[in-house]
Amino acid sequence: MHANIIRSHPLFVGAALSVILCSLVAAAAITGVIPSAISQKSAAQPAKAAPALPPCANCGTVEAIRQVQLSGSPSGVGAVAGGLTGAVVGSQFGRGDGRTALTVLGAAGGALAGNAIEKDMKKTTAWRITVRMDDDSHRALSQAEPPALAVGDKVRVVEGRAVALK
Repeated sequence: MHANIIRSHPLFVGAALSVILCSLVAAAAITGVIPSAISQKSAAQPAKAAPALPPCANCGTVEAIRQVQLSGSPSGVGAVAGGLTGAVVGSQFGRGDGRTALTVLGAAGGALAGNAIEKDMKKTTAWRITVRMDDDSHRALSQAEPPALAVGDKVRVVEGRAVALK
């Protein structure tokens, strides 16, 4: 046996549901279940708002803090010491022109190595703080000591340093 099933169009179902929902909301608003959006003016004078402070031009939010290694600037002492050491070692090998070539190559290689070693010995650690300013610009600050800040802290930039706002 085949039953006739009548199906409603989805648009009719949607329209019926929206009418029912709007009716329920209207009934709730009329009966007071949903509070009214109309404000009641009181007899007392409203308090005056405090004057708005101008936006802080040097304030922002910490977005990132990362530790970086800065290579030191060589004074030349490492290059000279490395060059002399390389020349002495290079002169120990070969004979005649070969010995001269190895002495020169040893001096050049030693100078490069000595310079790199001196830079590595003089490297320092710095902390880079990225601050998103209130005007949506970004500032990258660098300082030698670990900051007492965390990502998300509100700060004021004073003389190139981030200072936490209370």
